[in-house]
Amino acid sequence: MAEPDISRVPQPEGATGVLVLANGEVAWGRGFGAEGAAVGEVCFHTAMTGYQEIMTDPSFAGQIITFTFPHIGNVGANPDDVEADNPHALGMIVREDPTAPSNFRAMENLDGWMKRHARIGLAGIDTRALTRRIRTGGAPNGVVAHSPTGAFDLPALLQQARGWPGLEGMDLAKDVTRETHGTWEGGIWRLGFGYGAAEAGERPHVVAIDYGSKHNIFRNLVQAGAKVSVVPAEATFEQIMALNPDGIFLSNGPGDPAATGDYAVPVIRQLLDTGKPLFGICLGHQLLGLAVGAKTTKMFQGHRGANHPVKRLSDGAVEITSMNHGFAVERETLPANARETHVSLFDGSNAGLELTDRPAFSVQYHPEASPGPQDSFYLFERFVGVLR
Repeated sequence: MAEPDISRVPQPEGATGVLVLANGEVAWGRGFGAEGAAVGEVCFHTAMTGYQEIMTDPSFAGQIITFTFPHIGNVGANPDDVEADNPHALGMIVREDPTAPSNFRAMENLDGWMKRHARIGLAGIDTRALTRRIRTGGAPNGVVAHSPTGAFDLPALLQQARGWPGLEGMDLAKDVTRETHGTWEGGIWRLGFGYGAAEAGERPHVVAIDYGSKHNIFRNLVQAGAKVSVVPAEATFEQIMALNPDGIFLSNGPGDPAATGDYAVPVIRQLLDTGKPLFGICLGHQLLGLAVGAKTTKMFQGHRGANHPVKRLSDGAVEITSMNHGFAVERETLPANARETHVSLFDGSNAGLELTDRPAFSVQYHPEASPGPQDSFYLFERFVGVLR
């Protein structure tokens, strides 16, 4: 059967935005934010709050986010609710048009914030239908485009979507990591007080490897009592050890862990051999798994939301967690010295591990909880506690 001519897809009156998937599906809507087009993996996120934190999470590099909550933008934007200096998600797809902000903390509206950061928004989409399509068919490649005049070259957008190689095999950590070594001072945010500062005095020294880290991870390490230095993703073992760390932290980040592992895994293995405590989150969890001989795999649709239940196997407690990952550690490949510690109650996938012969552990979810919940803050205290 001949492939349908996408140029003949009817365009509704007033449509200034469009989503074109690699299989030729087209969804029309109303564009906002920056003009132009962006290509990446289309995923969905179930959090009801925290769209600024989500858009600025470096783990979303290469992705276009469909928000399942319909009212995105209603609290505006401000300079405090960010997890990196700039957004890393390519764009957002929402049900309702962003309204004027209704929150005393807002400094600008979402449309202006998206324009300022060159990110494309698409409103008026049936996000429930799109989410169901992703759940049943997997996360597709696609292009989101915005043109105030409504002029779109659909065949060109389709070819752009089909030409994007996808996240599997893609190392994005080196694109989002910091370029130089630095220190982190600020603690967690409190209403009426802003971000806290580290208390004076001796504090154990954590060297964090930045594969695409969220700021709130560093804030929680400081809050737990650590002094934090941050190094780039490709920092060598010698550069890290020259900072005289008491413990090592492996951050979250985007892309395929196996690709990032080409340069990260050899360094992590050397760090494990020092016997210094090590803690990893998300991509850091996957890299720790690879470093001890396990394998990772691309998930069908991934986990992205602030409501994911995880069972802690040590005592059966259930933590409600924030998740954002499209790859997972295969538990069947864990070696004898790696014990599974947490399991996703959504699909049974691995959500944590610890080594039995060295002081190292990691979790697949985001205990820094930005946006929430805060069930897993204790992990930072556990890690920093063994450094004292």
